[in-house]
Amino acid sequence: MSRRSAISWLPSALLAVATVAALIAVPRSQPVGEPVGATAHADHSVGAARVERIRTAPGPGQPPPGGKARPDAHDVVLAVHGGAGAALDRETTTPAREKAYRDGLAAALRAGQHVLDKGGTSVAAVAAAVRKLEDDPLFNAGKGAVFNADAGHELDASVMRGSDLAAGAVAGVRGLRNPVDGARLVMEKSKHVLLAGEGADDFGARHGLATVTQDYYWTQARWDALIRAKEAERGSKTAARSPEALADEQSRGTVGAVAVDREDDVAAATSTGGMTNKLPGRIGDSPLIGAGTYARNATAAVSATGAGEYFIRGAATSTVSALMEFKGLGVAAAAYEVVVERLPRLGGTGGVIALTRDGVFDAPHSSPGMLHGYLTEDGDVVTKIFPDESPANT
Repeated sequence: MSRRSAISWLPSALLAVATVAALIAVPRSQPVGEPVGATAHADHSVGAARVERIRTAPGPGQPPPGGKARPDAHDVVLAVHGGAGAALDRETTTPAREKAYRDGLAAALRAGQHVLDKGGTSVAAVAAAVRKLEDDPLFNAGKGAVFNADAGHELDASVMRGSDLAAGAVAGVRGLRNPVDGARLVMEKSKHVLLAGEGADDFGARHGLATVTQDYYWTQARWDALIRAKEAERGSKTAARSPEALADEQSRGTVGAVAVDREDDVAAATSTGGMTNKLPGRIGDSPLIGAGTYARNATAAVSATGAGEYFIRGAATSTVSALMEFKGLGVAAAAYEVVVERLPRLGGTGGVIALTRDGVFDAPHSSPGMLHGYLTEDGDVVTKIFPDESPANT
């Protein structure tokens, strides 16, 4: 039985019960790359292809309930995250900055949607979505990657396929434009799971992946964040509270995607530039299968973001799957137990996006904020960037 027929009987009251964020409907015929919120072309003919609906989120003072282990939405086919950290402040975030974040998340969802609409695999969809986020300098991956302590860039990524548990990853790459493509290449074109450093860069280049020099990753915002981090390291009391440090905190972590395709196969992908001012050679959870990324058809596809060392120690994403498989928990209860109960006991905060093959989606996070969004089977795109849209779970 397909996922579509299996859930068709669900009462409408259960559908998208947690979608209190701004909901922007993007029909599947909409071209990839059209900005969210753009005015639809006038077409009053019967069966017009372009329709746009907007449902606004409750305003400040009316936050959706947090702290509950229940799904955020149903009928989801693709979801992305743009990192967990300090929450964006609705009162101080400029309209231009809000639009940039929402457009970035929505563009990633549309890229994955384009693949799924053509009958592509969930692996291809998550790779397309993450690639879009890697190319956006707002996010800590690819073009927007943070600097390490030596003012260099070392990037990590991973991909996993839920149908057969195939996986691939790269760590510490310095010259691949899109590390997620390197991770997928390792999965599909080698007998290995993880390649690191120069070997990963060379493997990608030999197979035709786009390569760049280190200056490609440079952005002023990330450079300023490194300078503030160096100042804080030397004892500056104001550097840690600077606008640059706050902006870095708001968009730190990773990017990631989870998807389910027409064959009901799930997949997950995660990519990151790591931590600002990290030691050269440091590797976090993002390229580690079972820590930052996991996918299994019988349970869920999961991508994590947050304090990587704790997600490694807690085997975060595979534990979500294990709790579903061996304890019989639903995806929301399993993700909640890992993110809100287990990892904080180790000292770590962050979040995950988790999606089952029947379209049940959850995005719990213990950090103040987590940038994320999702695409429903009907083509609705939802983005959540403010705390009143997605409060931290407690």
